[in-house]
Amino acid sequence: MILSSSALELDKKQKTIMSKLIIDAVDNNIFLMIISNDNIYNITHKNSKTNYDNLMVLIENFLLSKSLKLKDLRTLYINRGPGSFAGIRNSLSTAKALHLTMGIDYYCYSFKDFREENGVKYENIPNLCDKFNLKKNLINPVYIS
Repeated sequence: MILSSSALELDKKQKTIMSKLIIDAVDNNIFLMIISNDNIYNITHKNSKTNYDNLMVLIENFLLSKSLKLKDLRTLYINRGPGSFAGIRNSLSTAKALHLTMGIDYYCYSFKDFREENGVKYENIPNLCDKFNLKKNLINPVYIS
């Protein structure tokens, strides 16, 4: 079978993976979820100073375990609280760094933003951010005092 160059280009575009990464480090665990085309993957790590310091390494290792790279990320979704100051600070700093260095957009959400919804699941967060018109690239953390 012989394909023309335009058919090859279309085939390459269809194989392009544009993934979404959800980061939630406000509670007892650091929760990461990748939504990639029709696949959903998640992993948790204990909230600890060591894991906060290595958040970027945890993200990269998680992506690599699913044959993805940072360049495959299109959008980040970061839980802005309320919750742990250190968890929120580190996850927001990581998102901001990825935005500045790689141009990856991010949304900062809180489960309080979705009060009107019942049974919110992590995999629904991208759609809920659109539904509730959360602003892109805006940081507004909510810390527990």
